[in-house]
Amino acid sequence: MTRAWILPMLFVLGGSVVASGLILSGVPGEAAAVLLVFVLLAVVHSPLVFPRSIGALEAQRRSVVDGWLVVFWRSGCRYCLRLCIRLGRSVRELYWVDIWRDSAGAAVVRVANDGDETVPTVVVRGWPYVNPALEWVREQLGGNPASAG
Repeated sequence: MTRAWILPMLFVLGGSVVASGLILSGVPGEAAAVLLVFVLLAVVHSPLVFPRSIGALEAQRRSVVDGWLVVFWRSGCRYCLRLCIRLGRSVRELYWVDIWRDSAGAAVVRVANDGDETVPTVVVRGWPYVNPALEWVREQLGGNPASAG
């Protein structure tokens, strides 16, 4: 669990150091702006931006029942973040598995990617797709019985 928070903590720590230097230089307004930027970067790269993660086994079990897609992701991945943001409200119509919090999820991703932990990996009806195009993911959501209402 702590692995997912390393990058956000580094952003906050780095921003604090830079802001402290600016305050000592006599520019507190600039320091506040820099710290705000670093805090925003920390939030964007944290697990807080993504929907609540569930375990890989539970996500796969639910996906078989209701047909929802399973997205394997990790914090700090710009492709995962881009997919999450660009999906908008549809982001809640997928099961999200954080591979840094779930070893079974990491194993699924490594099997699908020849040993690499390449994310986002989207599983549709049991088949993995690595870093799929947003339009393709939306098409898959459109065929989802749960998203038709």
